[in-house]
Amino acid sequence: MQQAAAIIEQECSQDGWPVLSIERMAGKGRLVDQIVAAITDLVARRELRVGTKMPSVRQFAKCNGVSTFTVVEAYDRLVTLGLLSSRRGSGYFVARQDVPAALLPAHSQAAAPAAIDALTPDLYSGVSEALPVGAGWLPPEWYGEDTVLDAVRQAMRIPANRLRGYGHPMGFPTLRQHMASMLTGDLYPVEPDQILLTHGATHAFDLVLRTLTKPGDAVLVEDPGYSNLLSLIRHHGCIPVGIPRGENGLDMEALAEQAKAMQPKLMFVNTVLQNPLGTSLTHAQAHRLLALAEQFDFWLVEDDIYRELAPHGASFPSLAAMDGLRRVIRVGSFSKTLSPVLRVGSISASNSLLPELLRVKMLAGLTTSEINERAVFHAITARPYKRMVERLASQLEAGRARTLENVAAAGMKPLAMPRGGMFVSAGWDVAPTPECNGKTIAEQALKAGILLSPNEFFMLRPSDTIWFRFNCAYSDTPQLRAFLQSIRPC
Repeated sequence: MQQAAAIIEQECSQDGWPVLSIERMAGKGRLVDQIVAAITDLVARRELRVGTKMPSVRQFAKCNGVSTFTVVEAYDRLVTLGLLSSRRGSGYFVARQDVPAALLPAHSQAAAPAAIDALTPDLYSGVSEALPVGAGWLPPEWYGEDTVLDAVRQAMRIPANRLRGYGHPMGFPTLRQHMASMLTGDLYPVEPDQILLTHGATHAFDLVLRTLTKPGDAVLVEDPGYSNLLSLIRHHGCIPVGIPRGENGLDMEALAEQAKAMQPKLMFVNTVLQNPLGTSLTHAQAHRLLALAEQFDFWLVEDDIYRELAPHGASFPSLAAMDGLRRVIRVGSFSKTLSPVLRVGSISASNSLLPELLRVKMLAGLTTSEINERAVFHAITARPYKRMVERLASQLEAGRARTLENVAAAGMKPLAMPRGGMFVSAGWDVAPTPECNGKTIAEQALKAGILLSPNEFFMLRPSDTIWFRFNCAYSDTPQLRAFLQSIRPC
């Protein structure tokens, strides 16, 4: 086998086409990503010039030890990106030399999510016994168990005639009516028929991507930003383009440059208490963001799931309210204020867009769970709900103060000073190395019974430092303090 492989590699080199450095044992999707990234890099470095004929599909597959199906998909994606052109009967040719920065491997970081795949199940499942410092949920006892359990019991008393069929395609009507009333009173006018219920916020993001994008489209995201969203965008064959976000919000100049260069279809943005930084956009930044979306004609998907956890009396902008759901799609969720187990989220959108979102929802998975939606309705209309949310915000405020003290004691600095919410992101001013980086430290922590979320989980571009996202509800423990002290300096 080794002799045969050496002969093939020699033949390929003689033909002028080197064997690419790709991980051949990866799944098909990852192989396609690697091939696209490698060819993009060769084009950018002028090793492949405009007009160069690419190897045939069969030749490329033979030289690199992959299937022809994988090569066809990779070539097709490169054609979609405009880097290759296809000529009937002649093959594939390099079509352009100028490669937008967002397409380069160093920016796309296609391999980054795979580097921490071993940690991701525990970050979402909640079944691990490890201390969930890096998780995205609050302790069950914080929610007020009676409120949630009573709501579930009431939901289980569903009328017998409702056990037939799949439920309303748009979601439980009574819950949508209540949400429309609350949103109209608090933020912006919206009708129940402009609200589509989903299996949480991530399901909502998936429906938006399925509806508004196709493979090869550019999608703007915050960098750092919501980790699962980056993988979801890539899964749909789209190109995530990172817009730096920091202490002072989004880098609007970078946003304008990327919007002009990449012509994105949409942008995902956390307006209030962003994950993972805990910062919020100012009203001036929100106005600028809407103006850029108008100028470059892209949709804004407002991830608005943390607003209820804002400190009492705080005033934050709402893109949906400022825009009137004309160009903005608002995504909400009850996972943070009730329980992630209920899995109920929502999309608020214009009357012109909602029918297509509904069609895609039904095609992709039919209706959502009416029992879960009934439970949410009973919980949020119960008298204790408002007090429970206020208590959550107060507990998080205290937890945030203690978290900042603990990371400071470990020699760590926050990336930004959060103004509320669940998270503090902090780290050491130390450059990562192959031996010492966020991933390797997170693996050490897991062995010590601590679940951390490293910087690699949230970023498209390589980080200059090593940092982690800390859940304020779980970060004031001797176990975590001892671990952080034990690995400093890296």
